[in-house]
Amino acid sequence: MKSGTTILELIIVIGVLAIVISIAVPKIKGMQQSAQITKVKAELQTLQAATESYASVNNGYYPVSPGYAYNMMESTLISSVPQIISSYMLDPFTSQQYYYAESSNQQYYSWVSLGFASSTGMAINNNGNVTIPFGAMCITNGSGC
Repeated sequence: MKSGTTILELIIVIGVLAIVISIAVPKIKGMQQSAQITKVKAELQTLQAATESYASVNNGYYPVSPGYAYNMMESTLISSVPQIISSYMLDPFTSQQYYYAESSNQQYYSWVSLGFASSTGMAINNNGNVTIPFGAMCITNGSGC
């Protein structure tokens, strides 16, 4: 009597492995997305604290974003005296800097991560209400996040 493995047994083992892998991969991807969301929330809170610190040493004025580049505000916080943050923080979903916008009356601001959003449309009005795309995440001194 031979004690080798038959082709049928190998096919069954491969099938079981395929099922186990098909169950595990989505769970791992979900854990990765959960970690990205946690990182975004922490970094947005850091940027909010940095923005408030900037205002406290600049007579209550928040940084003003250049109209052409919403995502260049971190350089203002890095180059300010005293230095408020030491390096750029990159959105883990886009690998770009977080977006910043302020209201036209410069009383309200918002930091935005595009997250799962497919567009960059964002706005903040003079009442502090923030509008962001579905799937994006933000933090503000106004409302709407």
